[in-house]
Amino acid sequence: MEPKDVHTAADAKTIVEQLGLSHVKVGAFDIDGVLRGKYISREKFFSALEKGFGFCDVVLGWDSYDQLYDNVTFTGWHTGYPDTPVRILPKSCRNIPFEGDMLFFLGEFAPPAESLCPRGILRRVLEKVRQMGFTAYAAFEYEFFLFEETPHSVREKNYRHLRPLTPGFFGYSVLRSSAYAEFYHALLSISEAMDFGLEGLHEETGPGVLEASISVDHAEAAADKAALFKTFAKIVAQRNNLMATFMAKWSPDWPGQSGHIHMSLRDYEEKATFYDGSKPNTMSDIQRHFVAGQQRLLPELLAMIAPTVNSFTRLIPGFWAPTEASWGIDNRTCALRVIAGSEKAQRVEYRIAAADANPYIALAAALASGLYGIEHKLEPEPPVEGNAYEKKFPKRLQLPATLWEGAQRLKASKAAREWFGDAFVDHYAATREWEEREFRKHITDWEMERYFEII
Repeated sequence: MEPKDVHTAADAKTIVEQLGLSHVKVGAFDIDGVLRGKYISREKFFSALEKGFGFCDVVLGWDSYDQLYDNVTFTGWHTGYPDTPVRILPKSCRNIPFEGDMLFFLGEFAPPAESLCPRGILRRVLEKVRQMGFTAYAAFEYEFFLFEETPHSVREKNYRHLRPLTPGFFGYSVLRSSAYAEFYHALLSISEAMDFGLEGLHEETGPGVLEASISVDHAEAAADKAALFKTFAKIVAQRNNLMATFMAKWSPDWPGQSGHIHMSLRDYEEKATFYDGSKPNTMSDIQRHFVAGQQRLLPELLAMIAPTVNSFTRLIPGFWAPTEASWGIDNRTCALRVIAGSEKAQRVEYRIAAADANPYIALAAALASGLYGIEHKLEPEPPVEGNAYEKKFPKRLQLPATLWEGAQRLKASKAAREWFGDAFVDHYAATREWEEREFRKHITDWEMERYFEII
């Protein structure tokens, strides 16, 4: 039996027994999209397939730096940080190529933590997709920078004067991809072996920056693939004495790193619902309403798509990132880019998303807002033609300027509470408020250089 043939708990037991494994690796993604996991014994795994396994709920009660939130109610010192159940997803079975026959299984948080689980949030949105008569498809594409550094060296350098893998501007360079073919091949190989195959991988414009396009799939599988790609791209880099970063923006000198999401809906017969050859730009009524909902709710849901303080440094004019809730036909200066042309190709590119977003949460926000538009038959603003950065937009389309403001807009959003539930909205917004408060405790290099002597 191959990992791709595993669909049930019985299949999972069979493949573990066939391989003679004493342990397997399991993991679940937290609020920040960090894969938290461990090795468990075969006996415990077999039991977990039926009953789940316990994971200390601190993984939903601390930030990406393992610092404990002081403003959430689900867990904390007041609850004693008990275990919370995680259920194993047999269909997620994958082999980790560099660990021999080792198998990896994804999990997702079960009640009582299910209401906060990023994968669970997306799954509940997709249940609504099905209730409305659709199947959602998605594909993620990521930009990420590579450095000739190690986890030790970046700390020794205090994250300054880091050495990119390659210098200069070499967008789409065959020279660069050939000179560093070993890394490219290692990433392509693990992407195929672990079922997050890439349909494109190339050098982007800037020192050491690559772009990877993950193949399209059903939305839930697409989010799994995106989350696993981010994790294992970093692992492959470190195993090759490199480091990869998916920060939204690591340097003021270069454009930010995108995490664009391509989306479309099909009906139960797998017919494309975004395409209508009789309409302008072959854009169906369903796609028009979908885009309208995304445009309308983007300011309210931005904290789910731009989840860090650093996210907002990317959203500035002229750096290939949108600054308002704009849309256009094949217009890369807009937050939402409608790609027209054929039944197969007709889709929406959600360009507002950056590489640092949690794929489950970002896709849940993108799909829910689109479905909201279909439900309410919303109409979008006129599409932007030309440079969106030079346009004037009404206040309702302006995006929150900070993570704190984004968290407040999310807390006040009736649509967010309707689609994601009060428990998730309150917990997630509190974690973003924490993130902003942690940032405000620190003095930046910019402040030191600007004020130390002259003020």
